[in-house]
Amino acid sequence: MNWVIGVGLLTMALLAGFAGYSLPDDLLSGTGLRIAQGIMLSIPVIGTYLSFFVFGGEFPGTDFISRLYAVHILVVPGLILALLTAHLIMVWYQKHTQFPGPGRTNDNVVGYRLMPIYMAKAGGFFFVVFGIITLISGLVTINPIWLYGPYTPDQVTAGSQPDWYIGWLEGALRMMPNVEWVIFGYNLSWNILVPAVIIPGLVFTVMGLYPWIEQWATGDKSEHHLLDRPRNAPVRTALGAMALSFYVLLWIGGGNDLIAKFFDLSINGITWVLRIAIFVVPPLVFIATKRVCLGLQRRDRDKLLHGMETGNILRLPHGEFIEIHAPISDEEKAVLMSKPERLPLPMPEEVDENGVALKGARKARLRAKLSNFFYADNIALPTRAELEAAEEHLRHEVEEAAPVMEEDRRLVTAHDGSVLHDPAND
Repeated sequence: MNWVIGVGLLTMALLAGFAGYSLPDDLLSGTGLRIAQGIMLSIPVIGTYLSFFVFGGEFPGTDFISRLYAVHILVVPGLILALLTAHLIMVWYQKHTQFPGPGRTNDNVVGYRLMPIYMAKAGGFFFVVFGIITLISGLVTINPIWLYGPYTPDQVTAGSQPDWYIGWLEGALRMMPNVEWVIFGYNLSWNILVPAVIIPGLVFTVMGLYPWIEQWATGDKSEHHLLDRPRNAPVRTALGAMALSFYVLLWIGGGNDLIAKFFDLSINGITWVLRIAIFVVPPLVFIATKRVCLGLQRRDRDKLLHGMETGNILRLPHGEFIEIHAPISDEEKAVLMSKPERLPLPMPEEVDENGVALKGARKARLRAKLSNFFYADNIALPTRAELEAAEEHLRHEVEEAAPVMEEDRRLVTAHDGSVLHDPAND
């Protein structure tokens, strides 16, 4: 539920920002409100009614600014306060999550106390944020409404750009081709409905349901207070990176006109590149991120089995050169060994011993496929026997290299790069 509360806080923050951005009623914010009204009108059946209800009649109306003011200073802050209260109550009851480390498990909490450590940190952070906001309010021009002028419905500010948090929606609108259908005399504007209603709806719905999707794939309903390292959940990390690339491409699309002007490029060319990239780049980012995570898992396994590379080369009596490894610390070993071993669900049988189709077999098969998608690719941790053998080998290697390391300590590098023997180190 804490995840859902976080998604709700994100939604409320976007709404609060857009409401505050729209309050000045200048030409720039009025253009944003006009876009919002167009999005409402694109919703089939209820769009017109919704627009009339929100604006109190035809756009722009005379009631909306006063309504928006109440929403901005009372309704949305009240909802944010309620969600924050629920979040803090749940954190107090469930305790906070923690990074892996020595002595840290899903059954305990290792860290500093609320008083005085976290209170001091939170207080210091509050004053830092307060000071930065004060400096920005006094020294930085945020919204020069005297340059934009008052809102006039038949005018649009040249080069108008949305705020950063809403830029991805503007980019989706600009990238969507002009597709409109006329059904029984009614217009269905896919070019607005898809990028501004359907895509955001899908994004926030999937975001809110994601914990349940992964829980269904694993069947794991136990409590988890120990955080996963990103590399130890390669598919989850790859999905996050893919979503971030999707967001960045849409965000770039929100400024395609200024990018075209600054770099002297064709705005149509930029738009078409983004239209293609939105389908090509996120899958490539997913594949690359997943491979990187699996590669880091292999590196962690090598650390557990072979120790840390020291950069020191040892020549054995028979002429072989090897690199000397040093054992990793207990803290790092605890972090590396915290990787959970999640096995994908096996594919279920579709029929029983009599050849009769099993009830729910299709659902179970879908669940097994989803589980394999998440957890089939995995680098297993070394077994206890492998770790004991590796520790014995590493101990022997360190003992064998001890004389060489001692001699290396006695050598001093001169200013010209030559190596001198320092008798003071004898």
